[in-house]
Amino acid sequence: MIPVVTNANDTVDRSGRPKGYEWKAVTLLSLGLGLVGVDRFIIVPMMPVLASDLGLDYQDLGIITGALAVAWGLSSLFTGNLSDRFGFKKIIVPALFIFSLIAGFSGLATGLASLVLARVLMGLAEGAFTPASIIATMDASPPKRHGLNVGIQQTMPALLGLGLAPLAVTQLLKVISWPWIFLMVAIPGVVIAYLLHRVLQQSAPAEIATHSATHDAGTHRWYEVFAYRNVPLAILCQLFWLTCIIVVAALFPSYLVDYLHLNMDQMGLILSSMGFGGALGALTLPALSDRIGRKPVMLLSAVLAFGAFWIFGGAGANVTVLFLCMMVAMGSLYALLTLTVGPITAESVPARLMATGSGMVIGIGEIFGGGFAPAIAGTIAKHYGIEHAAAVPLYALGLGIVVILLLKETAPIRLRGKTIAEPLATGGAHVG
Repeated sequence: MIPVVTNANDTVDRSGRPKGYEWKAVTLLSLGLGLVGVDRFIIVPMMPVLASDLGLDYQDLGIITGALAVAWGLSSLFTGNLSDRFGFKKIIVPALFIFSLIAGFSGLATGLASLVLARVLMGLAEGAFTPASIIATMDASPPKRHGLNVGIQQTMPALLGLGLAPLAVTQLLKVISWPWIFLMVAIPGVVIAYLLHRVLQQSAPAEIATHSATHDAGTHRWYEVFAYRNVPLAILCQLFWLTCIIVVAALFPSYLVDYLHLNMDQMGLILSSMGFGGALGALTLPALSDRIGRKPVMLLSAVLAFGAFWIFGGAGANVTVLFLCMMVAMGSLYALLTLTVGPITAESVPARLMATGSGMVIGIGEIFGGGFAPAIAGTIAKHYGIEHAAAVPLYALGLGIVVILLLKETAPIRLRGKTIAEPLATGGAHVG
């Protein structure tokens, strides 16, 4: 483990780290991922305004959202492996600094091309930060708190990006123009990047191995992640969950305003339920999975999300019902997202492949679920009506439920009494 300078009076925990390292690291990493959510989703409540000011249509809004997701995905594919090779800290700190600055510069966009360019560059940096930060959170946590602490981390993008941002943006738009709102978001990211540089530590490979169900700290090649059954299944899950989340983020503001004829304040209120529900779901359901298992909680979450979207589609302009349905749907989706990119993936692979595995799941899921899906949904909305695009999450969740049934359980409490090193893969030496 890399030594750090501490005060003479500091005490250390059993791992040799300064006492309180877990909560400090998890708090800062959670705030960092929260800023990812702010930078990514702050554009959501501004969509109707951007469409008016920059002359954008539904297809353009899907392209803007999808461009960031594709860049995010491509970045995650490569930087996850770099994090495993060189250490997550060397990825996390510069990535957070860079995407914060680029998010601020998004306010200088003058049209579709410049806005897409800014979102692509931001996506590259955020795609590097995300898988490394998830593995850093698990590294700072004992296995019995993997679900809880990754859930806390995943709470912040929902709470800040989808919960508080819509309320703040819809009010700020009454007093300042949208470019200034973008420029306001850069400073917190720079501060958190500096604090993570001071606090974050990297475990030795043998210590990281205790966080993986395989307990294997040996050297592995990046493509070996696909030999572990949960990884390709998690990629499919991530594709479906992101299809739901990103389509909602890209098109539902316009669905609420243009199709249901709600005003901006009502739209902002309903969008805020996405964040508060997402935060609550990410905080509670993954923690429950530490006690009863990952698969039961994922099945429960997927069924709840499907039911909520079904009711949403028939609720009309009833703001209360729309608010509650969106809260349940996004809470369930963020729980699914948290478990998929965190415990289900990282607990299924050797220590040296944890960030690589998470990066693959995030990357491929982002490219197809976060990138192509909103562009397709935007095209459907443009040519056939936005109400038809609003049904896309139902199809994605139906397919996701089937894939969940095929996953291998990874929760330590459910593996008790079994050989802990039992491979979680199919084929060859890795029999599922």
